[in-house]
Amino acid sequence: MTVKNFIEACFKGISQVFLIENVTTGVFFLTGIFYHSRCLGMGAVFGALVGTGQALLLKYNSDDIRQGLYGYNSTLVCLAIFYFFGLTIPALIASFLGATLSVFITNIMRRTWRLPTFTAPFIVSTWIVMSALLTFHFAPLQTSPLPMSNTISMISALCLGVGQVMFLEDVVAGMILFIGILAGSRVSALYAVLGTALGVAVSIACSLPIGAMNLGLFGFNGVLCGIALADRKWGQAYWAMAAMSVSTFMVYGMLKVGIISLTSPFVISTWVVLLIKRRFLR
Repeated sequence: MTVKNFIEACFKGISQVFLIENVTTGVFFLTGIFYHSRCLGMGAVFGALVGTGQALLLKYNSDDIRQGLYGYNSTLVCLAIFYFFGLTIPALIASFLGATLSVFITNIMRRTWRLPTFTAPFIVSTWIVMSALLTFHFAPLQTSPLPMSNTISMISALCLGVGQVMFLEDVVAGMILFIGILAGSRVSALYAVLGTALGVAVSIACSLPIGAMNLGLFGFNGVLCGIALADRKWGQAYWAMAAMSVSTFMVYGMLKVGIISLTSPFVISTWVVLLIKRRFLR
């Protein structure tokens, strides 16, 4: 693989976080991340390099590597660790180990799992690494409690519903990510809007915490559900909407019991919908 192809694979790895294979999309995503946080920007670059590089060293399928399929889970792992623990030596080591683990899990799942892997390798790797960091007191969590609010900020809730996929808590950064989605796929962009909007609608209808809603926490899993289940036939949109709604309630439930859900509500709800579709729409 040439240097040019490797760089393109890294950018595609970043774009594949939203299940889109597009270099331009990856550039927009990285721009949005750096706009919000240089620390997270370095995490994204580090993750994409580690994931893509490890897959090359292990001589995994070259087409999968070129499509960025070994870069996006590792990118998310590093974003998560840098977000929760900051840019420290323990976090850097944990990011490398977690990103490497995600590459192994991705390869195993792509060979044995009958459903799309989505971000499952990221979730498993990050939970393992975070558990180790916290259990052995290598590094403390650097996150603050969820803010309390009685005022709905619709713009914030909608934009952060996109941004939170990459741990971005900034309206402009969320808009930049949305432009990146639009550059890669107009259909995906429409479903991304539907996902974040439905998350807000369900939150309001069910009186879920407004502070969490304003931070986009009830929308970002729905965004990924929408993109994963996007269909040009709008008559099929109800499948995506079902997964979005389920993911919203899963996020709320996991918040209540203190579990860092990451994108597990997206993966579980989308897998369930895909299994139902296979069972009843053969």
